[in-house]
Amino acid sequence: MIRPFYDKGGVSASQFAADEFCQDMNDPYFATAPAGLEKLKDLTRRRRCVAAINLAVYLILLIWLGALFQHVGWSAIYIAIFIAFAVTAPWSVLGLCNATLGLWLLHRSPNGLASVAPFARAGDATTRLRSRTAILMTIRNEDVSRVLARLRVMKKSLDATGEGAQFDWFVLSDTTDPVIAAQEDKAFANWNAQRGNDSDRLRYRRRSRNIGYKAGNISDFCDRFGDQFEFMILLDADSLMDGETIVRFVRIGEAHPRIGILQSLVVGAPSTSAFARIFQFGMRHGMRPYTMGAAWWAADCGPFWGHNALVRIAPFRAHCALPKLKGDQHVLSHDQIEAVLMRRAGFEVRVLPIECGSYEDNPPNLLEFTRRDLRWCEGNMQYLRLLSMPGLFPMSRFQLLWAISMFIGVPAWTSIIALVALLPLTQQNLSSFPTIATALLYLLFLVCYLSPRLAGFIDVAITPGGLKRHGGVARFAASVCLEILFSFIIGPITTFRTSLFMLGLLFKRTAIWSGQARDAHAISWRVAARSLWPQLMFGALIFGVGAAFAPRLLLWSLPLTLGYLIAIPFAKATASPQWGAFLARTGLCATPEEIVEPAIFKDLRREREHREPQVLVPEPSYESV
Repeated sequence: MIRPFYDKGGVSASQFAADEFCQDMNDPYFATAPAGLEKLKDLTRRRRCVAAINLAVYLILLIWLGALFQHVGWSAIYIAIFIAFAVTAPWSVLGLCNATLGLWLLHRSPNGLASVAPFARAGDATTRLRSRTAILMTIRNEDVSRVLARLRVMKKSLDATGEGAQFDWFVLSDTTDPVIAAQEDKAFANWNAQRGNDSDRLRYRRRSRNIGYKAGNISDFCDRFGDQFEFMILLDADSLMDGETIVRFVRIGEAHPRIGILQSLVVGAPSTSAFARIFQFGMRHGMRPYTMGAAWWAADCGPFWGHNALVRIAPFRAHCALPKLKGDQHVLSHDQIEAVLMRRAGFEVRVLPIECGSYEDNPPNLLEFTRRDLRWCEGNMQYLRLLSMPGLFPMSRFQLLWAISMFIGVPAWTSIIALVALLPLTQQNLSSFPTIATALLYLLFLVCYLSPRLAGFIDVAITPGGLKRHGGVARFAASVCLEILFSFIIGPITTFRTSLFMLGLLFKRTAIWSGQARDAHAISWRVAARSLWPQLMFGALIFGVGAAFAPRLLLWSLPLTLGYLIAIPFAKATASPQWGAFLARTGLCATPEEIVEPAIFKDLRREREHREPQVLVPEPSYESV
C-alpha cells in the first residue's frame, strides 16, 4: 500500500519522523516502508539476521585471536594489538557478509533482484514521462571543454529516447580561478548560441560566493529553480549517464512517489590511466555483489553517493538542509547526511544495485586518489557531531556510524602493523605461537579483506558470457591477478597516509577542497617522493627490524607491508602513460565498454578528438595535506 502524500504543517521534522516511526510500529495501515513495497517486519527480520551473522563472524575472529595470545601469555603489546584488531575488523567482516549474500542473490535466489529492488520493474514501463526533470552538473575549477563534451553526449543520448523535451540542463559552477571562470562564460555562451531555440534548456550559473561547497551549490539551485521541476539528476564533473538509464530512473520515481532518492550503481569508465584501469577493475567487481547484499537489508535506508542519482526536489528542499556544525562550519561530506534526513522525512532512499549506463572517471594516479580519500575522511569524521540528530531511524544512525568506522579502522590497522613489527624486540615467545592456527587466522582475514572483489570475480566467471564481456578467460584471469597484487600494494600506502591525516585532524589540519586532475598524466620522481616519503621511512623501519630479528614474520607480512617500501616507484609507474597504453593495448583490466563500445562512449571519444585545447586546472603539487 502506498501512503498518501500529506503536508506535515508546522510540525518539526524530527517530531514528524518520530510520530511516523510510532505509526509504522503500531498502526496496521503503516505496516510497510514508505513506498509500500516491503513489510517493516520483513525488513527488521533481514537486519537482525545480517547483524547476527556479522556478530558471529566477528566474535569468532576475536576469540580466535584471543586464544592465540592466551596460549603464549598476554602482554601489553598483545592487548594493544587485540584492541586495534577489534576496531578494524568489523569493516572487513561486513564486507564478507555483504559480498557472500550478494553473490547468493545474484545466482542462487530465484527472485534476487525483485527481493532487493522491487521498485526496479517500474523502470520498464513504456509510457511517456509526465514529470519535468533538471539535470545538474556541479563543477569547480574544471576543464570546461571536458565538461561540455560530457554534456553534449548525454544530451544526445537522452534526446534519442524521445523524452529529451522533459529535461532541462544546468551547469552549476563554484569556480574560483578567474581564468577558468572566463573560459566557462565563453564556452557556454558559444554553445547556447549554436543551439538557437533550444538554448533555454541549458543554463549556466556561477556563484560568486561558494557558501556550503557542493551542497550549498545544489541548495541554491533548489531555492531558485526547484519549483519548476519534480526531480533532479545530480552529476559530478566526471559523471556520465546514458539516456535510457536517466529515463528509467525518472519512470521509477514517477511510479513510486515515496522514493525520495534513487541511487545508481556507478562504475568506472574506460581509462588510459594504468592506475585508474586497475583500481576500477577491482572496485567495479567488488561493488556489484557488495551493493546487492547491502541493499537487501538496508532497503529503504539505502546509500546516497551525491552523484549519478535521482532526487525528488520537494522533500529534498524541505527536509534535507544541512545543519551547521560548531564554529559555523559547513558539512563537507553532504550525501550521507542528506540520505538520513530524507529518510527521516518519510521518504525512501534506494539504490538500484545492477550495472546500467551510469559511469564516472576514477582518479588517474595514486596521489590524486589519496587526495580524494583525505577529503572524504575529513567529511566523514564530521558525522561524529551529527549522530545525535533527533528523529533519525536506527538504520540511519548505523549508516552514519558505519561511514565513520570506515576511517576510524584505518589508524587501528596501521597500529597493528607497527605493533607487530615491534614484537621481535619486545617478546621472547614468538616461536611458541601455534603455527597452523596463526596462519589460518591470518589467511582468513586476508580473505575477508578481498571478499567483495573475489565475489565479483566469481560472479563474472559463472555468469553466461561474463568472461567474454571482459576479453576472454586468459585476459580476465591475468587482470584478476594484477588487481589483487595492486590492492595489496595500494592498501598500506593509502592507510598510512590517512592515518597521518587523521592525526593531523586532532591539531586542526584540514584537506584542500579544490579542483581535481581528472585526465591521465605522468608524475615525476620528485613529486612522488615529496608526497610518499613517510611511507618509505615507515616501511624501511619495518623491514629493517624484520630482516634483523624475524625474517620469517617479515616474509608472511609482505602482502600488508610491501606497499610501504615501494610506494614511490609504484606511484610513478602506475601514472606512466606508457604502462597505461600497454594495458589498454593488451586489454588487461578492460571494462565491458571497451570490448563492445556503447554509443555514448563512441560519441564521447569523437568529442575528445575534436576538443579544443583549454587552460587546464593546474596540476596539484601533491604536498602533504
